[in-house]
Amino acid sequence: MTTAREIMTGGAECVGENETLEQAARKMKDLDVGSLPICGADDRLKGMLTDRDIVIRCLADGGDPRTATAGEFGQGKPVTIGAEDSIEEAIKTMQDHKVRRLPVIDGHDLVGMLSQADIARNYPEDRVGELVAFISY
Repeated sequence: MTTAREIMTGGAECVGENETLEQAARKMKDLDVGSLPICGADDRLKGMLTDRDIVIRCLADGGDPRTATAGEFGQGKPVTIGAEDSIEEAIKTMQDHKVRRLPVIDGHDLVGMLSQADIARNYPEDRVGELVAFISY
């Protein structure tokens, strides 16, 4: 059984819940990512922030990304996967929650991110199209 830990992208970085959306956007740019986990002062995962949250929920509504914080715009309780959970469990979780990225946790610690692409790279080649359709719909 292949686990999330084996195929995840390690070294995930968080944006602090009190960091501004401007700081979060810069971090996304520097890391070349479209979403970041939000971590609290206690280093616990508090949510996820996407570039879409910044644009649609802040900028388009007249908000100021220099004062709005990541914690204000995180989308609820984050959907996660355990580091030792199987790829099949990750696929089911992605499908059930209609997400394409999952923070990977070990206990309460963020240890990486698992994306649909990470799974596709490690899935039988003849089933990748099925995987994408399965998660996307």
